[in-house]
Amino acid sequence: MGYKVAVVGATGNVGREMLDILAERQFPADEVVALASSRSIGTEVSYGDKILKCKHLDTFDFSDCDIALMSAGGAISKEWSPRIGAQNCVVIDNSSAWRYDSDVPLVVPEVNADALKDFGRKNIIANPNCSTAQLVVALKPLHDHFGIKRVVVSTYQSVSGAGKDAMDELFAQTRAVFVSDQVENKKFPKRIAFNLIPQIDVFMEDGFTKEEWKMMAETKKILDPKIKLTATCVRVPVFISHSESVNIECEKPITADAARKILREAPGILVIDKREPGGYITPHEAAGEDATYISRIREDATVENGLAFWCVSDNLRKGAALNAIQIAEALINRKLLRPKQKAA
Repeated sequence: MGYKVAVVGATGNVGREMLDILAERQFPADEVVALASSRSIGTEVSYGDKILKCKHLDTFDFSDCDIALMSAGGAISKEWSPRIGAQNCVVIDNSSAWRYDSDVPLVVPEVNADALKDFGRKNIIANPNCSTAQLVVALKPLHDHFGIKRVVVSTYQSVSGAGKDAMDELFAQTRAVFVSDQVENKKFPKRIAFNLIPQIDVFMEDGFTKEEWKMMAETKKILDPKIKLTATCVRVPVFISHSESVNIECEKPITADAARKILREAPGILVIDKREPGGYITPHEAAGEDATYISRIREDATVENGLAFWCVSDNLRKGAALNAIQIAEALINRKLLRPKQKAA
């Protein structure tokens, strides 16, 4: 008997990606339901070779639903996730609403799938921030072997991380530049076309942005609370895929060759690292792919036991939709979740 899965926020970038990935991976679902807000009722979305019409979240009964993939924003998740969980339906939430709750596992399956055993406290599991997800996939095997003490990361994050309106703004601004029209900023504080914006989310009292704080807090919760991490997060004029320049300092001696070998054997990672023009991955090539790609692996002689590398991943997939579905798969594979018996 298969599972009944609801995708909440099915008309958004991540919601549509969730539906695509459920079909691609042949997730064991007997029924998939697309849910959205009142303004999107009846909107059609694709699920494999099927077309689903969106139903209204407010009137949907979750009592016979097994899994709710939630991608409707923090405010909706805060209101609805506890109500859905109370109906014995497991919520896998893509927002930041539950990531820092001590009773909610924050999970990247390649890194800390064991944390899933505690999901029953609230029937909610949190997906990490998109920039954190790919980072911890890359850090985990290196931390296991060499003991990472400190991480310095600079991100180059695509506009899709800010939603469909942000993607539309990059397109509209790029066109305006070429035809000499006025460039309008709506979603971003400054022009994004042919530019970089060193701010993602709001500023905090210490000068870091909320996005940078998320990476610090989430890496500690997922991987190791003793790791020290500092981040600078930058929005770049790329539609899909986040890139990161990562510098680590380890407790044990580390070489580029040893790191390369370990990363090649790690789950979820593909190493593309030739020291020649084009011998590395770019965001364009990573778009639509499941892997976290690692390139430019080299030793950093400025610190003891230092290493630098380049990390790229599709933020809509591993950074959001794919990770959520991998969590659901891990629940099933670990026999932590069985389908509810359908009423006769």
